[in-house]
Amino acid sequence: MDTVVTSAADTPGSFRFLHAADLHIDSPLRGLSRYAGAPVERLRNATRRALENLVDLALAEGVHFVLLAGDLYDRDWPDFHTGLFFRAQMVRLGRADIAVYIVQGNHDAQGTITRELVLPDNVKIFSSRKAETVQIDALGVAIHGHSFPQREVPEDLVPHYPVAVPGLFNIGLLHTSLTGASGHDTYAPTNIATLKTRGYDYWALGHVHTRAVECESPRVVFPGNLQGRHANETGPKGCELVTVTGGQMEARFMPLDVVRWQQITVPL
Repeated sequence: MDTVVTSAADTPGSFRFLHAADLHIDSPLRGLSRYAGAPVERLRNATRRALENLVDLALAEGVHFVLLAGDLYDRDWPDFHTGLFFRAQMVRLGRADIAVYIVQGNHDAQGTITRELVLPDNVKIFSSRKAETVQIDALGVAIHGHSFPQREVPEDLVPHYPVAVPGLFNIGLLHTSLTGASGHDTYAPTNIATLKTRGYDYWALGHVHTRAVECESPRVVFPGNLQGRHANETGPKGCELVTVTGGQMEARFMPLDVVRWQQITVPL
């Protein structure tokens, strides 16, 4: 386990963060050509606009850091424009001294994305070789993460995560299918009982595109993706805004989507 210690001039034990996952920036459109009058142009850029909304929210709320739980990209970039756009948004956060912590998932694993850009200093991508811990003593928080080395990760990664750092608010950042979800491939499977063995206060999960609070103690959350990409990804999409004060946590879902899909049943 590697430990990275950072500092900040804030009250220990009081901080705010955003938890998002599955950005799938520049994800290709699916099946829109079948629908006359579909908002093709709005949807073509919707994943980018949703990320801009996330950054806008981080700046407006004055959060201390942002957690991204995997699948930043949908696949290997056809060119550098996708990576350059993401980097530009990270620079916006860096100018406001907002740190970003990332684990790579199945879609953006190191073995999947062949192109690479140097990200600004405020961005930390957790190692794919072993679990790492970022300890921010000034905030009283420890963030633990483990990226995917390649697309296929059939084993449970959680037993390789360190146990909680005593006296700090511990966050686990993980891309996982948990015990399985309809429409999602099984990657890094685990369960709530295993998550609890680490002793963390919050598990920031990614991979499942439907928001779900899997457990309250500790809080285990799939925030869902930022933007629904097709007609089966319905309802509000966004991120979690979490405020921790003196060890007490308050969490809110914040919608960030640009185009929203709904399924309507019509009696005929």
